[in-house]
Amino acid sequence: MIPDHSGPGEVEETVVPFDAGDGMPLNLIHLRGPRTASRGPVLLVHGAGVRANLFRPPTETTIVATLIAHGYDVWLENWRASIDLPPTPWTLDKAALYDHPRAVETIVAATGAEKIKAVIHCQGSTSFMMSAVAGLVPQVTTIVSNAVSLHPQIPAITRAKFRLALPVLSRLLDYLDPQWGIEAPTTIAKLITAWVKATHHECHNTVCRLVSFTYGVGYPTLWSHANLNPETHAWIKHEFAKVPVSFFRQIYRCVLAGHLVAVDGLPGLPARFGVDPPRTDARFAFFAGQNNRCFLPESQQVTFAWFNRHRPGFHTMHMLPDYGHLDVFIGRNAARNVFPLMIEELDKERA
Repeated sequence: MIPDHSGPGEVEETVVPFDAGDGMPLNLIHLRGPRTASRGPVLLVHGAGVRANLFRPPTETTIVATLIAHGYDVWLENWRASIDLPPTPWTLDKAALYDHPRAVETIVAATGAEKIKAVIHCQGSTSFMMSAVAGLVPQVTTIVSNAVSLHPQIPAITRAKFRLALPVLSRLLDYLDPQWGIEAPTTIAKLITAWVKATHHECHNTVCRLVSFTYGVGYPTLWSHANLNPETHAWIKHEFAKVPVSFFRQIYRCVLAGHLVAVDGLPGLPARFGVDPPRTDARFAFFAGQNNRCFLPESQQVTFAWFNRHRPGFHTMHMLPDYGHLDVFIGRNAARNVFPLMIEELDKERA
């Protein structure tokens, strides 16, 4: 048993390895409290360039602690975008086809549960949504999605940044890495870090400033500093690392298309998502921070409207005032403002 920042009590942590569909070694982190879970398994899926630990910031109460206290059996997935794994030029396609279905199968096999639920964030959300609407995770009955899912929309200035910078970055780099704020190992890394230091003055945490540069255009991009306690702002230094340029190329294509598109031509995945009817009976609860500068809140609203057309009144949409992208999970007051809404959605029984 180890202490967890998540709140009072102790959490038992077990790492459960599994192989993705293409053989890539991945893992799940199984977290259990002192009492036996009574509400079944829930899978948490992180975003790009972070790791499963994303859901365990040094706040008074985390989403992990909230779920455990509420009786859920909590599983965190380290999929191929995780910085705890060797870096790879991943795409959303590979995660959707190879990673998430195997993660779900591993949980079902380990627990004996026929059905599970999921909380998904950012590119963990986009890729998991691809799995879901393609019919690849039929065991998942309720999905809470944060920030972006099938219809990514970004600010106009971020579009311009993609248009101008992506062709150059594609020739010079395989990855962007916020860890350059601690050590920049190459000339290009040093130049980018110097540029960020010269143009971002919102705080003294260089990793935080590089995160904003990496994921969009904002000061900062992924959160409001007012929503973070000092411990979390310092913790960020070690929670963001390499993001492959392959991902940025794909997401820009998706933004231009107005919906997610596949880029690898893998058998078993449709070519486009959020256009043809979904092949899933899962109920979706969409969350969006009203101040999100990474993906506009309209991203989630468009996806919700699309699902609502196919099954009116079945799915839900939550707009979160005073929140952005990631402070929905790591904000100092998220346990009071956000987590109860997520628990309410997970607890709902399907009609």
